[in-house]
Amino acid sequence: MPRMSSPNLLHRARRSPFVASFLLLTACGTVQDRTPPPSELAGSLAIPGIPDARRWGDDGSPQIEAWLQREDHEVRARFSEVCDREHTYLALSGGGANGAFGAGLLCGWSATGKRPKFTLVTGVSTGALAAPFAFLGPDYDDELKEVYTTTRTRDIVEERTLLAALTGDSFYDTDRLARMIERYITPELLEAVAVEHRKGRGLFIATTNLDALRPVIWNFGAIAASEAQDKLALARRVLLASASIPLAFPPVLFDVDASDGKRYDELHVDGGATAQVFLYPLGVDWGAVEKKLGVRGRPEVFVIYNNKLEASWNAIDPPSLTALISPTMGSLIRTQGIGDLYRMYVGAQRDGLKFHLAHIPSDFQESQKEMFDKVYMTKLFERGLAQAQSGTPWLDRPPGL
Repeated sequence: MPRMSSPNLLHRARRSPFVASFLLLTACGTVQDRTPPPSELAGSLAIPGIPDARRWGDDGSPQIEAWLQREDHEVRARFSEVCDREHTYLALSGGGANGAFGAGLLCGWSATGKRPKFTLVTGVSTGALAAPFAFLGPDYDDELKEVYTTTRTRDIVEERTLLAALTGDSFYDTDRLARMIERYITPELLEAVAVEHRKGRGLFIATTNLDALRPVIWNFGAIAASEAQDKLALARRVLLASASIPLAFPPVLFDVDASDGKRYDELHVDGGATAQVFLYPLGVDWGAVEKKLGVRGRPEVFVIYNNKLEASWNAIDPPSLTALISPTMGSLIRTQGIGDLYRMYVGAQRDGLKFHLAHIPSDFQESQKEMFDKVYMTKLFERGLAQAQSGTPWLDRPPGL
């Protein structure tokens, strides 16, 4: 994820504390009206018209448990394209502009002719934005390259005024990001995802439910294949929510139906607020899933971690408030991500998956001049491209094991 700070706004507020205090007391910023559900209904909330659109991401899956109870012939009829064959899975992490690394790696992997057709693809934050392209295969590499080598900060976000930021819900507006998502997530792309979903392949996106403080896993393929009239708008909002960095970007509201017959809304932000990368909850018996599908050989999971794993030295002098925010959040994100990798590795070992990890190498020393720096992203894309074409981008375990 990008650094969660807005130095210009913070500096201006610090220069004028009296003005900032006055504005906080007298003005009203952009805050979304809400109808939040009561906590006792949290387990019965559903997206209108798409009951299988999502599930909690931190426990077992009732949907998978129910699926495991179905007759084998029913499963094989529904998932014929993924039964009795080898499986490969792809997990794309958050990382903001660093998503250019993963995009380059995927494109370089395509160039080698060895990139598999993934049975399952997951994405968080910037990884969520790349996931539909990765899921649909090398035919969408041009879109991946375009997004991650031609985009600037001004193409994605617009900085709010000091007044709006201090009295609202974020430092930036994301209308431009929403428009970019609309440009790439077209009806044609959504239908292509639906076609692959009907074959049994899976595409899953993570967000964080701020009301519940829990991760949510969205079944992007089920949304694409649904008959809901607003499925395209929902799919776009899921991607926007997964990339909506708390405080920096405004949260995204989703309408939900409850068991009491009333309609409420949920508040969702970046999936990276609860996990930087994921495959499936440890509570899921993946061995049983593999057996049900007749998976051949040992499934492989490829994790593209759009960050460095090593800590970097950056002297903070002077230690002002604005100077402290970025390294503090960067440290939290890095260590959380390493923990997520350990969790995925443990699950892979338990369930018999071959684990592969690629990450931004420590010797990549380019620096960003803005949140989404086109020059920085292009160089990082090229580094990922070269790393894939070298034939040796993968580690077989997280560092320190």
